[in-house]
Amino acid sequence: MSALKNRDIWVFDLDNTLYPAHLAVMSQVEQRMTEFVMRTLNLDREAAFKVQHGYWHEYGTTLNGLMVNHQIDSAEFLDFVHDIDHSVLTPDPALASHIAALSGPRYVYTNGTVSHAERVIARLGLDNVFDDIFDIAASGFTPKPHRESFDRFTRQLGVDPSRAVMFEDSARNLETAAQMGFATVLVRASQPTTCGHTAGPGEHPDHVDFAIDDLPAFLKGLVQTSETRPA
Repeated sequence: MSALKNRDIWVFDLDNTLYPAHLAVMSQVEQRMTEFVMRTLNLDREAAFKVQHGYWHEYGTTLNGLMVNHQIDSAEFLDFVHDIDHSVLTPDPALASHIAALSGPRYVYTNGTVSHAERVIARLGLDNVFDDIFDIAASGFTPKPHRESFDRFTRQLGVDPSRAVMFEDSARNLETAAQMGFATVLVRASQPTTCGHTAGPGEHPDHVDFAIDDLPAFLKGLVQTSETRPA
């Protein structure tokens, strides 16, 4: 755990990080994105899917690609794609306990919306665990992994990357974090997932300090290590 020495700011991505990637949350969001592209650009499903993923690769999010190329209304898009069934999520008391035990401020940093984050957090039983949520609107609709988004996050919340740890399911997002001095923890999917950005089993790029398959277990060990560390 030497990479986490003197780290006391905890930054968590939301989707496929705070809950297992195989749960049908982001798959619903991705289906809604495809439907939005179909409706907006008058495309069939296959063509819309290609546009959706092409924009994700080029711009960081499908939303950014649509805003740049088609001047769509961001609020309309975000309301539409996050209108999903969150009941697939259930409370995770162990995760809540371990995050709450971390010493220092705890933040959620997501390319989604505050309203979606609040629903996910509520379903997981993580209410009152986090100090703040930084979403896509707060970033000026510039998503992770763009440095501009990270700069807005650190500036607005007063986060010193040299004291911070970032938990993410996206290795691409963690590359920017690592360049800025964050300690990085990649939360991998334990089984195949339809979400192309989520790290799969065994993935561990060089810029990642820790690659894990079980977030609550990792946090439990981290808390126990900090409790036994000499003052």
